[in-house]
Amino acid sequence: MRIGELSKRTGVSPRSLRYYEDQGLLTSSRSEAGQRHYADTAVQRVSLIRQLFDAGMSSRVIATVLPCVDIPDDLGVAEETFTAMTHERDRIDAEIAHLMETRDALDVLIQANSRHRAELSTTAVHASAPVARSA
Repeated sequence: MRIGELSKRTGVSPRSLRYYEDQGLLTSSRSEAGQRHYADTAVQRVSLIRQLFDAGMSSRVIATVLPCVDIPDDLGVAEETFTAMTHERDRIDAEIAHLMETRDALDVLIQANSRHRAELSTTAVHASAPVARSA
């Protein structure tokens, strides 16, 4: 199938499909006119690539993981894939911890701002109260 059909069948833009090829994640053959042609199995491959991207993996990590799909019975490849996925999970865990620390710091600032707004509101009420005059 040509790139346009693969794009329609997967919902992935032709530009992204070309990027996947550039990164070594997807392969195609070329016609004499230089047009890309993909095997029917490319639909499943693109779906898997999208799932891996959606899981937060970079194209570099995906390139490390895909050989496990291509050569499922190779223990060395399986070990490399396991190591890559474990490192990726650890990276994501560290990122989550950093985001939680950032959120906690923001919560402290929000609380301080809430107190400040309450003080300003109280001050504004006292400032606008009529002053009693003596006769």
